[in-house]
Order: sequence, then structure tokens, then C-alpha cells
Amino acid sequence: MKWLKRIGYRMLAVLAFAAVALAVALWAYRDIPAAQLEAKYTSAASRFIHIDGVRIHFRDEGTGPAVLLLHANFSNLLGWDPWAEALKDKYRVVRFDIPAFGLTGPDPSGDYSNERTLALTEKFADAVGLRRFVIGGTSLGGGIAIRYAAKHPDRIEKLILLNPGILEGRAMAQAGTRVPDAANILKYITPRALASYMLRSRAGDPSKITEEHVDRWYEMWMREGNRGAILDRLRGYGSSDVVKVIGQVKAPVLLLWGEANPQAPVEQAAELRGMLKNAADVRLITYPGVGHPALEEAGDITARDVRAYLDGTLPAAN
Repeated sequence: MKWLKRIGYRMLAVLAFAAVALAVALWAYRDIPAAQLEAKYTSAASRFIHIDGVRIHFRDEGTGPAVLLLHANFSNLLGWDPWAEALKDKYRVVRFDIPAFGLTGPDPSGDYSNERTLALTEKFADAVGLRRFVIGGTSLGGGIAIRYAAKHPDRIEKLILLNPGILEGRAMAQAGTRVPDAANILKYITPRALASYMLRSRAGDPSKITEEHVDRWYEMWMREGNRGAILDRLRGYGSSDVVKVIGQVKAPVLLLWGEANPQAPVEQAAELRGMLKNAADVRLITYPGVGHPALEEAGDITARDVRAYLDGTLPAAN
């Protein structure tokens, strides 16, 4: 019987150690209060506006023709800094944190569908006085931008897409890809190494991803409520209606694509170009060695081309 007691004591010791380890992990990976992140990441250009129950963080800089920019999955509006710097001397640059990301945080409705996100984008554009404007997006934001341009051809001057994810979303829907229940652990234990891996593994040149990039992604994920909201958004991600939606775009389109993109391969650029059959004009620029997080890898280079496109000085060969 003594050996049974010894086993029992050892099991209790293991369970006690596991409980302590879990408690330490939960404390180490606890949410960061929204106020703390707002103090760090807002600027003089930052504003907050309530749209249909969501407190949306946005920046509105410069004057002139308006450009609305929509960021990628897992990212936030700060990713657009290189473009904002390149444009705001002549253009009004507006960008916002999509619900579940950045300083906006979760949508109290819990609805992260394409329809809800588009509706919030529509109401946001109305609220900040965007009437006729250029809309641009990358990855997730590219899909939203396409949907807005398709639905509101009278309001969109031009559509700019940087590594858009709408065809990736279609592939996920067709394959029945879903986020497993086991991923729920990320709501409680989320190592910084995950942000580093996601950025660098999708980059063409991982050395272009700085520690500042990783910190910004990671800390915004850790904003209270964001981790669960991100998982909810991922579970609703998909684009089964892309052919119809893309075919409704009438505005001129600029496609920018990284040739080393492992997530949305550059071959999709030609496919998307063909699907934009009713667009007034489609121009394509590809970037050798650039992967999916193109704003982090080649923000200044892509911004230069966008400025030339908007100014009407982009070489005809593109």
C-alpha cells in the first residue's frame, strides 16, 4: 500500500505543478487593457467614432481627393504608415481598424461576416464624409474593398488591391477549411513567437520583418477581447461568391502583388485580372522577392507606385 501512496503523492505533485504552470501562463498571456494600448499607439491623427455599436479607431490625415485604406487579417491601420506618409501631402488618407483588430477591438454583435463588415465600412465612409473616393485594401481588406467597389460603383474613383485575399477566401470555402476547436487555447495562451512566425513565414524576405513589426502585431492581438474576436472572424472567413462580386467592379483597378507570396500566389493576379472583366482598366505590378506582408516588406516601394498611379504618372508599361 505504501507504493500506492507514493504514486498518489507523485500524481498530486504533478497536478499541482501543472496547475501552477497554467496559472503562470494565463497571467503571462493576459489581455492588455485597451487604455494602455491606446496610450501607446494613438497619435494626434487618431480618432474614435461609434458606428452601429462599434467604437472604431481611425486616422484621417491630409487634404485633397480621399483615399480609404483597409488593412489585412491579424493586422491594424498602422501597417499603412508608408502609404499615408507618401500620400497625405496631396490626398486625404483615411484608415480604420477593422473590428476584431487594432484599437477598435471586438464587435459587440459578435458578427464578423462579410455582410456585417461591409455594412460597417459603408456606415463609416458615410460618417466621415467620404462621397467619391479611392478605396484600397490588402489581404482581408482587399476583399472588403472589392465588395464595396462592386456595390457602390458611383462612389469609387479607383480600386487599389495589394495582395488581396478574396481568391484565397474562395479556396478556403471550397475546401471546407475551418479553424479547429483546439485553436480556442489561443484566447488564453498566445506566445509572441506566433506573431513572429506568421509574419516571417509569409514574407519573401523574412529579414525585412522587424521586431517592431512583430511587437505591434502581437500587442494589438493582446488587446482585451481581440483574441476571441479574431478566431470568430477566421471562422466566418470565406468568399464563395467571388466571381459575381468581382465581375461587378466597374472602376479602374491597380493590382499590386508580391511574386514570393506563399499565401496568395502571384498566379492569382492573372486570374483576378481576368475576372475583373467589367472594370474600366486593370493595371498590374508585381514585386520580385516580396511575400504576403508587402506593407512590412516593401511599404515604401508600393507607396511610390500608388502615388504615381493616383498622380497619373505611372509609366504606361505597367
